[in-house]
Amino acid sequence: MATRADPARPGGSAKQSLVDIAEEALRGWLATGRHRPGERLPPEQELSAHLGISRGTLRTALQRLEDSGEIVRRQGSGTYVGRAASTALEEGLEKLVSYRELARRRGVNLELGDLSIEERRVGPEMGELFGVDPDTKAMHFTRVLLLDGEEGAWMRDIVHPDIELPSSARLEKMLSSGDMVLDVLLNQNVPVAYTRLHITTRLLTKRDRVGRALSVDDPVAALEIDHVTCTAEGAPVEHSTDIFLPRSLDLHVMRWLEDMPPVPAIARSTRA
Repeated sequence: MATRADPARPGGSAKQSLVDIAEEALRGWLATGRHRPGERLPPEQELSAHLGISRGTLRTALQRLEDSGEIVRRQGSGTYVGRAASTALEEGLEKLVSYRELARRRGVNLELGDLSIEERRVGPEMGELFGVDPDTKAMHFTRVLLLDGEEGAWMRDIVHPDIELPSSARLEKMLSSGDMVLDVLLNQNVPVAYTRLHITTRLLTKRDRVGRALSVDDPVAALEIDHVTCTAEGAPVEHSTDIFLPRSLDLHVMRWLEDMPPVPAIARSTRA
């Protein structure tokens, strides 16, 4: 962030103005991901009160952010988040995003390894989850994902037996092209709203099925993620177990206070 030199300071060192500090505070606030691209920000009066500055100073800071594309101001409508100031949340757990999309954002080449699609009984555990008889048959997907040509993950998905799916040939084509089962469900207009996750670690060896599928030689601790994909009403439509080798998936969570305002500009200037 540019600052303006103060000739009254020794050596002409830079001194931040209130506009500089407000710009920095707003940029840091946007970088938390609390407000998504396209989302409307609080009105100027509220922002200036949070920052402890005049609306004139705020408008100058907002103009700088608008010039850089970080916000968009629409006359008579308000101020909106422009391009994302940070991509961290796009790879976190706060937003339901297909692994295919995460790979694209990271520039990782995602390919399908071994794939098995078969219809078989759900069993007692999945029967209880889906609210069906354990002998009810449902589609099971088991596959290996290659990340930049190397085994990275083993996945098993079971879709609710009431969900209408494409033919096995069509499913194989979709998954071979890089689609995830989530992509298949969305393509079928299944009203997916959220997932419940349970994350643990799992020891893989070359003697167990998953270890062999991932070409494990020495014992290794892997990340295991159990997903239950649900509609907005809470009805489960799919269960997935995803096992990632180390360095294949970087998960993180950002947490913020509800309705967290920008750090007040005057408070920031007094800490300098």
